[in-house]
Amino acid sequence: MKSLARIFRLRLARGLTTLVFLVVGGGAGYVVIEGWSILDASYMVVVTFTTVGYEEVNPLSQEGRLFTMALMVAGIGVMFYTLTGMVQLVVEQEVLRSIVRRHRMRSQLSRLKGHFIVCGFGRVGRAVAYTLKGESASLLILDKDEEALEDARDLGYLYVQGDCTRDADLLAAQVKDARGLVAATGDDAENVYISLTARGLNPKLHIVARASSSDAEDKLRRAGADQVVSPYAIGGRHMALTAIESQRESNG
Repeated sequence: MKSLARIFRLRLARGLTTLVFLVVGGGAGYVVIEGWSILDASYMVVVTFTTVGYEEVNPLSQEGRLFTMALMVAGIGVMFYTLTGMVQLVVEQEVLRSIVRRHRMRSQLSRLKGHFIVCGFGRVGRAVAYTLKGESASLLILDKDEEALEDARDLGYLYVQGDCTRDADLLAAQVKDARGLVAATGDDAENVYISLTARGLNPKLHIVARASSSDAEDKLRRAGADQVVSPYAIGGRHMALTAIESQRESNG
């Protein structure tokens, strides 16, 4: 990839050098052939290269017309060559960065042990990841949503794109070497399946699962979850206690 980058840079440099040569040579050609001023000659070169279709600054002789035709063909070809090189360089650099990023992530994954796997990077998953990071815990995000993973990458989290219910994707997240797993998706059935699959892959794994309904709590425990947490129940209890405490303070 580095050799390709050098090739594209050389191509871009050659194109820009040739373009400058044509501009200077074209201006000099009009000065010599038509006897124009440097300003008129430069203006004509720019009009010719950009093909904007303005009128000629001065009447052209037969030699001048032939020179303009040659300059137009050469200029368009060089500009196309240069622009193509610029586009290829930008694309190649982005591909190279992507390859380096994936290689770095694979290297980090291979060394990952005793970490937490956060399944689902929604609102609850983000809060879990933020808290784990604040406790200096090693963690990894596992989600199939590309936009969620882009956010995870921007926030500096290690991540794997995949389905949390699939053996292969959990294994890619190093579930056998993980310390714990948090099933934080908004789908109770999915969290049940995640708990069941993760427990089968790592019997010693500590699994904490999110439950959106009370009916799901028992199913999650039977599927292998060590702890079941309902964000709505916790939020409601906190709000109620806050209201009671405020009332006591006002009465006191």
